[in-house]
Amino acid sequence: PVSSRQAFPLPSLPRKQPTVLVVCGPAQNGAIGLVCARHLRIFDYEPTIFYPKRSPDPLYRDFTTQCEKMDIPFLSYLPTEVQLINDAYNAVVDAVLGAEAEAGEGREPCAAILATLKHVRIPIVSLDVPSGWDVEAGSSGGISPDVLVSLSAPKQCARRFLGRQHFVAGRFLPYDVQKKFELNPPKYPGTECVVAL
Repeated sequence: PVSSRQAFPLPSLPRKQPTVLVVCGPAQNGAIGLVCARHLRIFDYEPTIFYPKRSPDPLYRDFTTQCEKMDIPFLSYLPTEVQLINDAYNAVVDAVLGAEAEAGEGREPCAAILATLKHVRIPIVSLDVPSGWDVEAGSSGGISPDVLVSLSAPKQCARRFLGRQHFVAGRFLPYDVQKKFELNPPKYPGTECVVAL
């Protein structure tokens, strides 16, 4: 059997109140956030999604529908009062911008979301690239996540990550892709799809 830690590496998240706010942007990283929320629900977490600018892409719409059919609630707005977020959730999943950071940290609703996330006190888990970070150079006033989950392989900016834990989820990468990009993936023990770096 697969444990929840294999699917979502948050060993510090207590099971008594396993609430997670998944904040999704309009592009690919937002779609990954929707998939993350679905997996959290499967492993008995209680995700809530904030997805203010929904993509018209049919695949992303399907992910949204799957989450709705799993009774995952969607917030109509993100509270600007940070204490409300701190009190309601045990962690935030940052799936706002990711590697498509050039999509515009300064554009709404992303700028307002990042302004709020910079002040939360609960752990932030960023998917692939922390929102507001340059993919190559790293943080330039973006958020400071506690956990980074690199997808496929760590991006250049991961060298500047100073949080508690860094994981990579890339076991699924085909060998020819690994060879083409000269990736040296870590060993994944057993059937785990995520490994700590």
